[in-house]
Amino acid sequence: MAMIPSLFGNRRSSIFDPFSLDVWDPFKDFPLPSSLNTQNSFVNARIDWKETPEAHVFKADLPGLKKEEIKVEIEEDRVLQISGERNVEKEDKNDTWHRVERSSGKFMRRFRLPENVRMDQVKASMENGVLTVTVPKVEVKKPDVKAIEISG
Repeated sequence: MAMIPSLFGNRRSSIFDPFSLDVWDPFKDFPLPSSLNTQNSFVNARIDWKETPEAHVFKADLPGLKKEEIKVEIEEDRVLQISGERNVEKEDKNDTWHRVERSSGKFMRRFRLPENVRMDQVKASMENGVLTVTVPKVEVKKPDVKAIEISG
């Protein structure tokens, strides 16, 4: 997997990652008036993907969401999809808002998994606003090696 270091901190970018299905949005950070903003979603759920000898592990920062508000799905063609929705806080006529920075709306991230995964044993857990999805890898059986005595 091609990972390149970023110029901004110790974050890594997966621009050359063949498994990532994220689509580049040229208007992602471009401020649009709310009347023109048709994609009411919070700014891309941040997800880390690491591979261990035993599994692929995904960790998503989803503060303020409950596990009931998140969906984790695996499609037959080995695509992991993490989606959900953060609802807009109800406005009261007596309230005066000074700043609104927390985003709301739907989000969805998709990742194409490699062939060496066990899709039937995927596990997900949520703790302190962090979703962890573990996708076990297929065990690679080591070939039986039999020593042959050399005569002569």
